[in-house]
Amino acid sequence: MSNDPSLAIADPEMFALIQGETQRQFDKLRMIPSENYASRAVQEAMGSPLNNKYSEGYPRKRYYEGQQFVDPIEELAQSRIRSLFGVEHANVQPYSGSPANLAVLFAFCKAGEKIMGLGLPAGGHLTHGWSVSITGAYFDSKAYGVRRDDHRIDMDEVRKLAEEHKPKVIFCGGTAYPRLWDFAAFGELARSVGAILVADIAHISGLIAGGAHPSPVGHADVITSTTHKTLRGPRGGMIMTRKELAPAIDKAVFPGLQGGPHVSQMAALAVAAKEASDPSFKRYAAQVVANAKALAKALGDRGYSLVSGGTDNHLLLIDLTNKNITGKLGAKALDAAGIELNYNSVPFDPRKPFDPSGVRLGTPAITSRGLKEADMERVATWFDDAVQSAGADAKLASIATEVQRFLKDYPAPGIAL
Repeated sequence: MSNDPSLAIADPEMFALIQGETQRQFDKLRMIPSENYASRAVQEAMGSPLNNKYSEGYPRKRYYEGQQFVDPIEELAQSRIRSLFGVEHANVQPYSGSPANLAVLFAFCKAGEKIMGLGLPAGGHLTHGWSVSITGAYFDSKAYGVRRDDHRIDMDEVRKLAEEHKPKVIFCGGTAYPRLWDFAAFGELARSVGAILVADIAHISGLIAGGAHPSPVGHADVITSTTHKTLRGPRGGMIMTRKELAPAIDKAVFPGLQGGPHVSQMAALAVAAKEASDPSFKRYAAQVVANAKALAKALGDRGYSLVSGGTDNHLLLIDLTNKNITGKLGAKALDAAGIELNYNSVPFDPRKPFDPSGVRLGTPAITSRGLKEADMERVATWFDDAVQSAGADAKLASIATEVQRFLKDYPAPGIAL
């Protein structure tokens, strides 16, 4: 046996689990909006010996030696992100999107000061000031919501709250909001009350890079994001801003919140940014939205209640109440049928978050596999059959077999079986 064995030899149990997950990702319609397939090149960068290196500090200003290759790696990631999004400064060190948001608050707020963000029940994110998050516990958060009649953000309400509370920071962006964000309106409002506007584009960064969603650049003071989801990069985070705000952001990330950055993560992000700069990525982003709209229509035609009546981006939020099933039971049935999504609260949901009324699904990953608008009718049929067959294990297994058979003709990026 080699003194440096492969994973299969060193830990067969873990190897089998990873192989099982790889097969699962190939066999299922992966429709969680925050998931995707990273390319083989991105995964190779993530799994490289860069994982061995410690690099506290920033390029040319490190606390450890041996940075001859790390510095240009981070600089390459920074320059590619700046070019891709058209920003002046990019910090690519945040470990994920949540620490990126916390770094922004650390840079511009003191504990107890007021912040605003879309409320979690309305489709916002925990780190925009929700009570169970550190951002809600350490800051005085005033959440805005959506209208009852159309489930869209009411800018008049946002303006009223902002003028009343004068927050230091306003977040725009969310995790379950299927409509376009009016970054220009938020920017104007933030300036009028003297607030820092933070556009959290974690879900839509790939759509923005591909020109399929308006950009917050020029409207938001700071832009935060994860680097996976629609961008198809590694699991990580980043912060983009203007040059004059860059020192405060960089200081908040390191040494404010983090120690050494994950070098392999930054390298993988640089690879993903290069891929996203290719013209083919624009076609991908447009197809993600086209598929989501086609799926929304197909499910609407089958009597499903879509929050806000449809979608402008990559995700759909569906209230299953009129189908006489809870979101949790619906999600479990769909998973058994080979369709992976998540149960999710809907606006003004009378049910609890762990057993809500809705499900959330999206098209980034299935679009990465090459599915087009015409395929969304088939996906909607499977979806409907699974929801109607909840509890009928044999029927759900039959649907899963159909899904698996169908997907064999659609290669999954980064997966070789």
